[in-house]
Amino acid sequence: MIGLVTVNYNQYKLTREFLDSLSKVKESKNICVFIADVSTKNESFKTISYPMKVILKKLPNRGYAFGINQGVKYFLKNEITQFCAINNDVFFDKNFFIESKKGFQKSNIFGGKIYYAPGYEYHKKYKKDEIGNILWYAGGINDWKNVFTTHRGVDQVDRGQFDKFQETDFITGCMLFFDKNVVDRIGLWNENYFLYFEDSDYCERAKRGGFKLFYNPKIIIYHKNAQSTGGSGSPLHSKYQRKNRLVFGLKYAPLRTKIHLIKNYLLDK
Repeated sequence: MIGLVTVNYNQYKLTREFLDSLSKVKESKNICVFIADVSTKNESFKTISYPMKVILKKLPNRGYAFGINQGVKYFLKNEITQFCAINNDVFFDKNFFIESKKGFQKSNIFGGKIYYAPGYEYHKKYKKDEIGNILWYAGGINDWKNVFTTHRGVDQVDRGQFDKFQETDFITGCMLFFDKNVVDRIGLWNENYFLYFEDSDYCERAKRGGFKLFYNPKIIIYHKNAQSTGGSGSPLHSKYQRKNRLVFGLKYAPLRTKIHLIKNYLLDK
């Protein structure tokens, strides 16, 4: 059994589409989904028709990491020891569960290959037959000089150039697998971030705790990019990206970078 944790904030349509897609995954009955519903709206939400077990928990909105932690605590209490923090604005490859289970045989903490969902590409330059094959994440890179976590392969057409299972610097919280061994050693996610960089922080803590991070290209999802926060470049997106980049950088970056971060943050107010 794998426990998936996702956070819903007034995005019931997205979450229904997420569950509908997950229900079509092979062996989906072996998945348990915890939905941390931090919405300000209240909508009826039926979950009994799905082959996988779905737990919908109404919670106060204390941020993405808080929602993930609530799901992990639920799973641990119910003796589920393999987890995946995942966005609700995604849909799934049919072999998602099968390849995820294999992934846990290789690593304690890992991510997979993420494509832009068709129609959600950042650029509109692609040919018709390339749509659905545009990469959003194929491994992560930490740029400590500028304190950015970048996605390898982003906006590239997938031609098999990132099909190797390998160690990576960073795993996006859009789909981040980890198990009880990681939680036992480094704890839960840092809830002080509220939104963005909580995944970067967890990855960095895991590495410093002795774990290696891996990219597994056989685990595939499709991402409706940034729909859960109003779209890339939205005020909410920009606000928390800016603030939490500073928090993350002051915690982990080299001293010279920390000085530049503070200076630029103050000048950009």
